[in-house]
Amino acid sequence: MSQDPRLTALAASLPASVPFVGPEAQERASGFPFTARLGANECGFGPSPLAIKAMQDAAFEAWMYADPESHDLRQALARVHDIPADCIMVGEGIDALLGNLVRLFISAGDAVVTSAGAYPTFNYHVTGYGGTLHTVPYTGDFEDPSRLIAKAKQVRAKLVYIANPDNPMGTVHTKPDIARMISALPENCLLILDEAYVEFAPKGSAPAMSPTDPRVIRMRTFSKAYGLAGARVGYAISSPDIIGAFNKVRNHFGMNRMSLAGALAALGDTAHLKSVVKQVEKSRARIATIALENGLTPLKSATNFVAIDCGKDGAFAAQLVAELGKLGIFVRMPFVAPQNRCIRVSCGPEREMGLLAAALPIALAAANKP
Repeated sequence: MSQDPRLTALAASLPASVPFVGPEAQERASGFPFTARLGANECGFGPSPLAIKAMQDAAFEAWMYADPESHDLRQALARVHDIPADCIMVGEGIDALLGNLVRLFISAGDAVVTSAGAYPTFNYHVTGYGGTLHTVPYTGDFEDPSRLIAKAKQVRAKLVYIANPDNPMGTVHTKPDIARMISALPENCLLILDEAYVEFAPKGSAPAMSPTDPRVIRMRTFSKAYGLAGARVGYAISSPDIIGAFNKVRNHFGMNRMSLAGALAALGDTAHLKSVVKQVEKSRARIATIALENGLTPLKSATNFVAIDCGKDGAFAAQLVAELGKLGIFVRMPFVAPQNRCIRVSCGPEREMGLLAAALPIALAAANKP
């Protein structure tokens, strides 16, 4: 397939890849639907009923653009986190916020540091704006703050990315670990602290909010614990200067009224959030039990998914993912060795856990065939 000669040299050099092939695309390819959707780390327990009602009510106002400042949601978030509202930027999920951040900070050839096998959409943005990615390996099943900082100093990185808790392994660093990383950042380097799964982590995992610290930008989302992945609502927390810079490049009308209304209502329903966290804890334990019953090793998780060590290599894990897919179970796996020895299973309702328990021994038998 020929390329349009009007593309920029950078765009022409990039592959037309998708960071994650969605379950819908996989269903179209196979010709049948998944019966258990356990691969995208969505919240199978659903959003708050108050959020659903708020979005339904807001649908009558869908003819209007949303408030381009997301004022009400930002003010509510400011109260929850006890920080100024001008330290918060709302966007179309963490993915869009990362894209805008990279656009603000990275020019062709600028160095960016991340872990090999960490969140691929961030890498997608960096290469899309011409940045140079430098990766360091995980240490065990953890992103390694010391290695990330050492590489950042070596290559004079402008951005360093770490997720805490981590995706795809589900591991978590303590608050002192992250605090030491922040203190060791080289001059003129910004730490991106992706906290998409922080609501599921043990207390004390997240450092205290320091919104005036220009060395750090934190990313949060309503996609996971709040169950609003399809609404696409995320937010960034940093110093007013960094947050204000987003206004130079962001899509000011990227949010919609229904998403903002749903997020605002979800934020206020603390009882539902606590219920979801408890259900996730129960589901993590169920996934771990299912793994152990089949001779596999679940990793301890601080997220709404469990990475399961299959005990072999990435080729075997990929075959297991494929065999589970044939049985209607959608799961994913890490894509870089040695993490790709694992499959990654999202938490979900007991019905889907039962389907996983029934399918896994069959899929393992098929994957183990010579």
